[in-house]
Amino acid sequence: MSTPTLTPSQIAASMDFRPRRFLSNGHLQTIIGNYLPRENHLPEPIAQLVEVSPAVGGQIASQVLCHCHWQASDVRASRPTAILVHGLEGSSRSQYVIGNANKLWQAGANIVRMNMRNCGGTEQLTPTLYHSGLSNDVLAVMRFFTAQHGLRSLSLIGYSMGGNLVLKLAGELGDQAPAELHSVIGVSPAVDLGPSADALHQPLNRLYELKFLRALLRRFRRKASLFPRAYDANQAVNITSLRDFDHRITALYSGFASADDYYYRAAAARVIDRIAVPTLILNALDDPFIRLTRESRDLILANPNITLVETAHGGHCAFLADADSANKNDGYWAEHAALRFFLANA
Repeated sequence: MSTPTLTPSQIAASMDFRPRRFLSNGHLQTIIGNYLPRENHLPEPIAQLVEVSPAVGGQIASQVLCHCHWQASDVRASRPTAILVHGLEGSSRSQYVIGNANKLWQAGANIVRMNMRNCGGTEQLTPTLYHSGLSNDVLAVMRFFTAQHGLRSLSLIGYSMGGNLVLKLAGELGDQAPAELHSVIGVSPAVDLGPSADALHQPLNRLYELKFLRALLRRFRRKASLFPRAYDANQAVNITSLRDFDHRITALYSGFASADDYYYRAAAARVIDRIAVPTLILNALDDPFIRLTRESRDLILANPNITLVETAHGGHCAFLADADSANKNDGYWAEHAALRFFLANA
């Protein structure tokens, strides 16, 4: 596929964002963007289980479920492939995943909609929990499909928690990233996990936090019923914040000393300066709960491989602009921005 080569400054200049009329508030963007349905014209997906961690100590291996859309077999390997990674308590069916997948498919790309461990109704496929540090799961998926289909051009696109995962993986790979990895895109990525978790506990953001907590606690109780020898359901009692959950459950069952230890070791911020492939980060300054620290922003700006686009508005994973049917623009600005960057680096 022949695509133009754009410089980071040209890419940034092409991404001016103006919020949809009456939606300049970050909370409105976030809430409405979460519930607005996307048109879906994707063909039926092919479901593929990918082993991401071997069986250990008598436990089953960990597998993730991917929903794939492949271009015709005679052109598949030559077409660029996007691996889409959802956010906290999302799945391969999240609206933003469907929106991105449709645009990428129409542009001629192969699509892999990846569920993280336990997500998309797959709690029985792994004895473990999922968390923001499992970047090697994305690497396992990337390697599996590259080998299976002989793919020559891959891009990782992650939202929120998924954004942290793909950026963390890119940083860990550094200049040893496989040649097939052509670009990485993080939309509203949770690069600084600790500050973002604390922002989620602020009074104006408690509704978001409670929504996440209810879903996380339901999932943990399901895990405890499926794997009663591994998990104590009583650990879920009296948890009132995401930090509590990460301290009492995520850290306990995932090998971290504490929530702070988890937030440090699992954050992309720790390795973001080592990213060596073309990378796009989209961040809204009015995101209700994602916090990008000054130190992380400085590291990002000092890395010539990263294009950081920060908008005054956009909320969390929303970026709703006015639609323009004449130019085939449905108003989902971040999805169009990701598509342009993807094609520019395919």
